[in-house]
Amino acid sequence: MWDVEIRGMASAHAIVASSIFLATVIPAVFLENFSVYGSHMVWLYSVAGSVAVVNIAVFWLLGISPPTKKNTLSFKINRLFRSCLYFLLSCLFYHTVVVLYGAPLLETALDTFSLAVLLSTFTTLRCLCILGPNIQAWIRVFSRDGALSVWDTSLQITTGCSLVGAWLGAFPIPLDWDRPWQVWPVSCTLGATAGFLTGLLVAPVWIHWHRKLLTYKLK
Repeated sequence: MWDVEIRGMASAHAIVASSIFLATVIPAVFLENFSVYGSHMVWLYSVAGSVAVVNIAVFWLLGISPPTKKNTLSFKINRLFRSCLYFLLSCLFYHTVVVLYGAPLLETALDTFSLAVLLSTFTTLRCLCILGPNIQAWIRVFSRDGALSVWDTSLQITTGCSLVGAWLGAFPIPLDWDRPWQVWPVSCTLGATAGFLTGLLVAPVWIHWHRKLLTYKLK
């Protein structure tokens, strides 16, 4: 059972990671003079959109989301509405946090919000896909020893790596190197993306390596 779960996770993570690669390559084919730095907002939303679509499709096909007792149309619409609302609130939350950490309040508000959208895609969207719009389940997963499955553990790892990557990406910005990737928020988005990719790689490897120590019940 462990091997099946871990192989399924590794395959899902590989597909999600591939979507980031495709989101970088495909715009370069269709857009003239496209570059990650020069056309950064195009690249950012291309990555966010690709990761969002692939995450939703993969987790829906795998049936990772927790089962629900209700299956009515009104319940599904309510669930979709709450998921969209939580994602929007997550974007606003990240935007506020980034501003409190020193990002310009008005001058680059759109760029800051775009970073918040990317972070929400890497973190909140995966929570919605794996746990559903259930705040109590989110709190449980990110509390001490709160994971109940390998997917919960992968969520902890990818979320942590994404946030740490964005935080580390802010360090080069104040340096006077005059590099194109130092323009706000390029280094932070690149750091978050690199952190997310690292989490996708590390999660199945770490779980496989420590599978004998993990005692939670698989869903």
